[in-house]
Amino acid sequence: MEEANQSVVSEFVILGLCNSWELQVFLLLIFSSLYLATTLGNIFIVVIIITDLHLHSPMYFLLANLSFIDFCLSSVTTPKMITDFLNKNKTISFGGCMCQIFSGHCFGGLEMVLLVSMAFDLYVVIGKPLQYSNIMNRHMCIGLVMTSWIIGFMHSISQLVMIVKLPFCGPKELDSFFCDIPLVIKLACKDTYILEVLINADSGVLAIICFILLLISYSHILFTVCLHSKDGVSKALSTCAAHITVVVLFFGPCIFIYLWPVSITSVDKFLAVFYAVITPLLNPVIYTLRNKEIKIATKRLLGY
Repeated sequence: MEEANQSVVSEFVILGLCNSWELQVFLLLIFSSLYLATTLGNIFIVVIIITDLHLHSPMYFLLANLSFIDFCLSSVTTPKMITDFLNKNKTISFGGCMCQIFSGHCFGGLEMVLLVSMAFDLYVVIGKPLQYSNIMNRHMCIGLVMTSWIIGFMHSISQLVMIVKLPFCGPKELDSFFCDIPLVIKLACKDTYILEVLINADSGVLAIICFILLLISYSHILFTVCLHSKDGVSKALSTCAAHITVVVLFFGPCIFIYLWPVSITSVDKFLAVFYAVITPLLNPVIYTLRNKEIKIATKRLLGY
């Protein structure tokens, strides 16, 4: 009888980043520009790697996939956030909310594993240069990307299965600009403490395992180069700098949001914006500005 009397929530109310109309107009211009730059930047990297035969190598194959994932990741939440700046009543349907959760965790988990794959590629380049072409062959590259997609999909499915069947019958306000599990699960009409621990552990374990693997990979790369070259430290730092920067910017907010025991709304919102909007833009900027071959390929493309 109690379940029969519960009204099912068909939509959630999104409170957004702020209440000031003037500030929302300002943020509309800012985030619209950022999303446009993110879209054009990542699509440009994908197109130039596909069209330029000089960039048909394992490293750029992985980089093209990273850019495509960044474009998808930014498209999960940013367009909805931009349109909500124009609406007084910001809502999202239950199905749309679940779709955001699934897509966000799928592309987020996918990118984590792909960054590990890129670190492995860099390790082979520096640690085993004579065997590079044999190790990083076409089958290995496709296998690494497929593994990333499978792990990202399975991680997202495991998250969605735990939340989609929860009863939502009362409060429906989300103090954020998009649907994320830590916020949505608190609106369920039942005790979800154990479920929260399981969900956070699921996301946290994936992030920490990938982060530790990356730290081990880059530490081993630096150690290997230092043993074989007097100038090894500077060369290794120069080679790894872009990768390490992306790793810190991507994993920092993820680990803080899902593993930090104390939730501070303003901090969580800032980290969510950084993770969903800023990081997908920084990746093409970091890799493009530091990459000589992409600069040369760009000149070739513009020359044509």
